[in-house]
Amino acid sequence: MARTRRAATVIGGLGAGALLATGAVLVPGLASAEPAPEAPAAPPMVAATAIGWAAENGGTTGGGGASPVTVGSESELTAALEGDAAKVIEVSGNVSCGDMIDVGSNTTLRGASGAQLTGCGLNIVEVENVIVENLAFDDWADDAINIQTSTNVLIDHNTFGTGYDGAVDTKRGSDFVTISWNHFNGQDKNSLVGHSDDNASQDRGHLRVSYHHNWFDGTNQRNPRVRFGNPVHVFNNLYTDVGSYGVASTQEAGVLVEGNYFENTEDPFHLGEGDSDEGTLVARDNHFENSGEGQQGGSVADVPYSYTLDPAAQIKSIVSAGAGQS
Repeated sequence: MARTRRAATVIGGLGAGALLATGAVLVPGLASAEPAPEAPAAPPMVAATAIGWAAENGGTTGGGGASPVTVGSESELTAALEGDAAKVIEVSGNVSCGDMIDVGSNTTLRGASGAQLTGCGLNIVEVENVIVENLAFDDWADDAINIQTSTNVLIDHNTFGTGYDGAVDTKRGSDFVTISWNHFNGQDKNSLVGHSDDNASQDRGHLRVSYHHNWFDGTNQRNPRVRFGNPVHVFNNLYTDVGSYGVASTQEAGVLVEGNYFENTEDPFHLGEGDSDEGTLVARDNHFENSGEGQQGGSVADVPYSYTLDPAAQIKSIVSAGAGQS
């Protein structure tokens, strides 16, 4: 599954002609100037395409074709993310920040090459239609990305180092979320779906999340740990050197685990975790290298969307080459 990157249009110099203030080009030897042709406009930045749950419920388009704004500091980023008007924001450089930053609805937030948020995370709370892509996160003081009471969210092609709590947590009735093509590198409690066992009244019937083509690289646990969401779809992910466990289905959850590649992962998936009751889990078409076979049981609701499943044996090469920030 190849990723299509956005391209910018670069307008070159005008050669020997001199550019007049009127926009005309004066060519030596001619008595008059002809207006210069208009330069072609740069194509709009196109957001990542959602596959899975984020493509349902009308789809997830973020800021769409809104004119992009570039930010390079915490104050600029905070101001740019405010409000629910359509917006496309590009982060440049390493932005150091010390708190959670709120993200408004109808937002595409992406990183330029090498862009990083250090010391803080994003609050995607009580909003809808948000895309976060091509950013690096490190040393966050709470969660790197906290999705809460929000719908239609796509987290795509980001790289996560380590921080205080979850890299990407989906909680409190959030729904229609896809987490795709990310590189999770070394975090302990990595990615949670459903924050507590006693939140059934808000979470039951929601928390539908797709995880696909992510690289869980030495992440110790919660890859993901799921409560209530049914079905949560975990497909075509790469798990390498996972310490405690890969996927846990708990507390009324139903998780479909298919077409994944598990390497050096003793416990790839199981039912129940900690004090949480067992959920259900169906596993099929997975590939195991020096890994356990996992625990499954019960049935899971049908996945309603179309998707293409890459062969599990090819996932290591596909995902290691394509996951994370570019």
